Amino acid sequence: MHENTGAVSLHPQRWPALVMILIAVFMDLLDATVVLIALPSLQHDLGASETVLEWTAAGYTLAFATLLITGGRLGDRFGRKRVLLTGLVVFIVASVAAGASVSPAMLVVSRLVQGAAAALMIPQVLPFIQTEFSDEERPKAIGVFGMTFAVGGVSGPLLGGLLLNADLFGWGWRTIFFINVPFGLVCLAGVAALARESQTEAARKFDVLGLLIATVAIAALFYPLIEGQALGWPVWILALPVAAILVFAVFLWRERAAVGRGADPLINPALFRSRAVSGGLAVAVFFFCGPAYGFVMTIFLQDFAGWTPLRTALTLLAFAVGVVFGSGAATQLAPKLGRRVVIVGPLVMAAGIGMVAGAVRLGGTEVGQWQLIPGLFVAGLGMAAVATTLITVVLAHVHWTDAGAASGVINTTIQIGTALGIAVIGTVFFSLLDSGPPADAAIIALVCVAALLLVSAALGFLLPPQQRNAVTREQAQPST
Repeated sequence: MHENTGAVSLHPQRWPALVMILIAVFMDLLDATVVLIALPSLQHDLGASETVLEWTAAGYTLAFATLLITGGRLGDRFGRKRVLLTGLVVFIVASVAAGASVSPAMLVVSRLVQGAAAALMIPQVLPFIQTEFSDEERPKAIGVFGMTFAVGGVSGPLLGGLLLNADLFGWGWRTIFFINVPFGLVCLAGVAALARESQTEAARKFDVLGLLIATVAIAALFYPLIEGQALGWPVWILALPVAAILVFAVFLWRERAAVGRGADPLINPALFRSRAVSGGLAVAVFFFCGPAYGFVMTIFLQDFAGWTPLRTALTLLAFAVGVVFGSGAATQLAPKLGRRVVIVGPLVMAAGIGMVAGAVRLGGTEVGQWQLIPGLFVAGLGMAAVATTLITVVLAHVHWTDAGAASGVINTTIQIGTALGIAVIGTVFFSLLDSGPPADAAIIALVCVAALLLVSAALGFLLPPQQRNAVTREQAQPST
């Protein structure tokens, strides 16, 4: 398990191993979204307060985002397969605990542990792709990852609606957590049997203090995004992002100093000097605000249009179908069009969101499924174009020794964009609900989502016109 300058044979089981690993990605995305559909049932059963509901939904994201860079670096240091399997075991146990919760406190703690376990699993995926696939295969593998990422995020509400409707064994909302057990056991067995171990020799020195500084900075940034709306945006909440920027500046200073004295940095500051990395991260922040449309539409359709959770989930499934269709096309077009796919993708998604807003304008609270489905499908096409291409563009300019850290940075940036979108769009939506018709509030919120996507498209011009493969398989040796 060390870096190697010689040739490395392709792992014959790399594709089935990737499928098993992507089950972990699906589980993460499922648990980040499925709970939203079940909150009313959960509140009634446990007698949970609104604060508990907020932390049940947001605590997972907070723990996940805060520890992503840590998870990536642990994989670099101790072996990515080993850390992934450890995260899977903890995730399964935490899921059982969440489903068996007898008090609100037990549920919140279980959700925090779930998020922390997901932070061990997810950063190992992209380094696995970098290690095990050839330069020619890698865009396709990343395309499959991007499709899983997009479809998994949309499947949560759908599966939640189906499970609540079925009420298996009379378990009610608890099944949304217990469903992780069969998924997790299959993933655990598959990864253990099929995946090869890999790690980075340069990561043998672990910068614990730098890790703590980075964790504090991320937590200070995410906490206001998650809790600001509920707390009414007091001054101290608004001050936390500023403090996060200052702490992050201290972190970068420490990392530069580590490089200067020949030590191994947690994140090499040179990463951010790359046009592809800095531009790609800027695109990601604004583009991944886009899924906030689902937050708005779920509330509008269930609370004001009178839709059931299952009907809402089935309608939003059109977005996932668009992602599936778009992912294949994006994988084929990315090598030929490069950054143009990243620029066009947000424009297509913005057009789809505009079509959804137009449908709400025409139908109001009486809007029908077939009025919404075309726009949702088009939006899914746009999501697929970026989700399957942006990661390829960024990682093509990252050296293997920084793959785990870069994976953590990319995933953290995506989480920042998602949380930022919900915070900003949610504030707009709820503020307008207090002063006007719910349809108007939904329309304006959707227009704001489209505007953020247009900003993402403009930032796409920061990316280099051509991709290059700075990382090759010969820079790392996976071991059996």
